Amino acid sequence: MVPGWVNISVAGHEVDVLEPSSGPARFVLLYLHAVGLESLAENAVFTALLERHRLACVAPRGARSWWADRICSEFDDSVTPERFILDSLVPFMRKRWTVANIGAFGISMGGQGAIRLGFKYPTLFPVVAGIASAFDYHEWYGQGSPIDAMYRTKEACRQDTAILHIQPNTYPPYIWFACDPNDAMWFRGNDRLHEKLQAIGIPHVVDLATECGGHSWGYFEHMAEHAIAFLVESLQKQSRRLM
Repeated sequence: MVPGWVNISVAGHEVDVLEPSSGPARFVLLYLHAVGLESLAENAVFTALLERHRLACVAPRGARSWWADRICSEFDDSVTPERFILDSLVPFMRKRWTVANIGAFGISMGGQGAIRLGFKYPTLFPVVAGIASAFDYHEWYGQGSPIDAMYRTKEACRQDTAILHIQPNTYPPYIWFACDPNDAMWFRGNDRLHEKLQAIGIPHVVDLATECGGHSWGYFEHMAEHAIAFLVESLQKQSRRLM
């Protein structure tokens, strides 16, 4: 674990927490991990950026749950990952830091989870970002992962993907996502979301051109500064809107 992070329990689930060492947190971020379960508590590149911008970060450990509102036995037999975030983690974050706005971001599985949270609950998560987001995760249905038990059919899984939760009249005001064009598995889903948001007229920032190793930590870390900068700038704008 990179220095500065601590591992705690919230409602019976492991959560990694970073408090900036240089002073009170300017903003608070929720980070959702990828299907490989890597926590930012183990990543020096992201941690350095969080420290530089004086950001607190909460990174729950959600197993291979896809952060959905579906029971995933790897995570919990009675509480969905989404309900855990909404009912336990957000109240914990607001009490600890007395914040009005939370920025949500993630990588791959976590990227789609963060952006889906924004589409479903834009007042709770007005600023969202995803790196190499696995939006078309229904394509994994039937391959022996927890997804098979979470959804009755592949189509039921597709209906729960982020793009199907877009609300044309209610959406997070700040959306950012990026995907390496050489990311064979997930690029099309990112491009499709971009096309959908463009067609509806929902503002967003997207990078589908930068290449740096496909779906890899080389790419994730290469895009880290862009993602964090967007989150900070957007949270600053959002805080001024509420004044």
